[in-house]
Amino acid sequence: MTSLRLSLPSKSLSTPSISHLKVGRNRASVSLFHGIPIRSPLANPLRIGSPMKERKRDTVVCASASVNARTLQWVSAVSAGILMVTRGTTIQKSFLVPLFAVQAPASIIGWIKGEYGMWTAFLTLLIRLFYFIPGELDLPFLTMLFVITAPYQAISLRGTQGGAIIALAIAAYLAFQHFSRLGNLRKAFDHGSIIATLAIICITVVPFFFLF
Repeated sequence: MTSLRLSLPSKSLSTPSISHLKVGRNRASVSLFHGIPIRSPLANPLRIGSPMKERKRDTVVCASASVNARTLQWVSAVSAGILMVTRGTTIQKSFLVPLFAVQAPASIIGWIKGEYGMWTAFLTLLIRLFYFIPGELDLPFLTMLFVITAPYQAISLRGTQGGAIIALAIAAYLAFQHFSRLGNLRKAFDHGSIIATLAIICITVVPFFFLF
């Protein structure tokens, strides 16, 4: 009599089953076919920048831009002040007064228009009535009076393209006077006039950055 034998399929031919599911922080993988990993669509998620990080980057860029503009204003104001008191140039220094008012930083303008600035101008005027003040010190005093009495429309030109155009026109005229009256570049960089030359270069270059 013939015997029938039923044999089960081997383990290697069995239906594949999910052995385990691994879920990580940024990926998930499913192990199929006896330990062969198959990554799920979550294995490499698309990383999109956080809005908070983008806002922080924009804030940093704006802050650095404002710091650079303020630094340029300080450079222009200090250069104009040096030209007011230095003797190494023959330019018409009265043009430095409106240039200073247009290019000075807000902290200086606020101090001059404040209580301390008014008291300083008042005491300087009182001294000037009875005593002689040299021309180098008289021009800063006139600059303070100019800023104190300037209307809001004139002071509001600071930091605008209109103010930059005015400052550039004044600086270009003063640079032309300085270099043409000295005769050549060698005299402009001599020991007695190099400070005035560098100051004129600064007040001429700074307005270019406010045009853009």
